[in-house]
Amino acid sequence: MNKIPNRAVMCEVLKEAATQDRNVVVLCSDSRGSGSMTSFAESYPNQFVEVGIAEQNLVSIAAGLASCGKKPFAVSPASFISTRGYEQCKVDCAYSNMNVKLVGISGGVSYGALGMTHHSAQDIAAMSAIPGMRVYLPSDRHQTRKLFEALLQDKQTAYIRLGRNPVEDVYEEENVPFEMNKATVLSEGTDVLLVACGEMVRPIQDAAKLLNEAGISTGALDMYCVKPLDREGLLRAAKGKQLIVTAEEHAPFGGLGSMVAQVISESDPKRVINLALPDSPVITGTSKEVFAYYGLTGAGVADTVKKALGK
Repeated sequence: MNKIPNRAVMCEVLKEAATQDRNVVVLCSDSRGSGSMTSFAESYPNQFVEVGIAEQNLVSIAAGLASCGKKPFAVSPASFISTRGYEQCKVDCAYSNMNVKLVGISGGVSYGALGMTHHSAQDIAAMSAIPGMRVYLPSDRHQTRKLFEALLQDKQTAYIRLGRNPVEDVYEEENVPFEMNKATVLSEGTDVLLVACGEMVRPIQDAAKLLNEAGISTGALDMYCVKPLDREGLLRAAKGKQLIVTAEEHAPFGGLGSMVAQVISESDPKRVINLALPDSPVITGTSKEVFAYYGLTGAGVADTVKKALGK
């Protein structure tokens, strides 16, 4: 198991960039510890802003800095930046076309026992609904590095959700196929297509292996770019499949599953099953325990596919 959380990789990339570019600025809402940004604050105090527990101010200040030519990364718990700072994300950042990168840390059910107040199971839907807002959920530390390196090179608003805990690697450090706004094909198959984002990518990768071993030819797609959704890549991967199954650490409405179903129903109608968190407060437990309870594991996804195919 990898011991480095994606948020720590984000800090490494931003520190490397800050060394060369004084316009790179990080802002936190009393979240430098949970965001793994303490070393950035210590290394570059003149490029760090501590706003305190005031997410609306955090986003607006980031937008103001962007208007002055800075490259701000606003790092705050996903559950708060995507709700308390929503109007500012919409108006000050996206509508105003500001170069602000909004980083939602401890996304999904990362906070475990802290419960629904700290869970962010609606952020994909909320942020994706904002015109001009891009939404990304990298799957592992290697893809996280590639994504943040790419985001440092553009000037558009984006929301990036990162989990709190280390996750198993999906890719190898020396081989990370990455193209901005293009889904990554993890495996090919002829019967079933599995699609996921963020921490659900590794489970569908494991499920595809189990299903292939069981004689069900299964492909898997890493849709880290939830918005803009790679429509062409999805339709190409879905062509000829009997069944599409999506998996996401999100509520069942308005997230990746809804977007995939919309594209498939419009262009290549077939059955789509969305595996997600329930439309209710989730059980108390660690991320792994919650995922296991709701079938969001490799074995759980594989079982869903087998039942759907009558096997």
